[in-house]
Amino acid sequence: QVQLVESGGGLVQAGGSLRLSCAASGLTFNRYTMGWFRQAPGKEREFVAAIGWSGGNTYYADSVKGRFTISRDNAKNTVYLQMNSLKPEETGVYYCAASGSVQATTIMIMTLYHYWGQGTQVTVSS
Repeated sequence: QVQLVESGGGLVQAGGSLRLSCAASGLTFNRYTMGWFRQAPGKEREFVAAIGWSGGNTYYADSVKGRFTISRDNAKNTVYLQMNSLKPEETGVYYCAASGSVQATTIMIMTLYHYWGQGTQVTVSS
């Protein structure tokens, strides 16, 4: 059974930083592209960042480029999202997801991610 478990969320002031982690089990981790998505209250879930199976390719939403960094440790079956200079509008639930089929041109398409975590709450106060 595949499990993705996020951690590291919490309350932070605007301009602050958080590091999210997502521990995976039940899948061959180094064969999956891993992504982070977020959902703000009352809004649709959106793509944040993704990283290819080897860690060599990373992808970011325009809104987070230069502030967020995605990385992975295949030995630990874990993907990370370092978030700096956080903004209040980035408050929401952050989800980790895994895809065995997504390509660079489809990296933001949620339906191509087969496995999802339960999410971790990030609250950025102004």
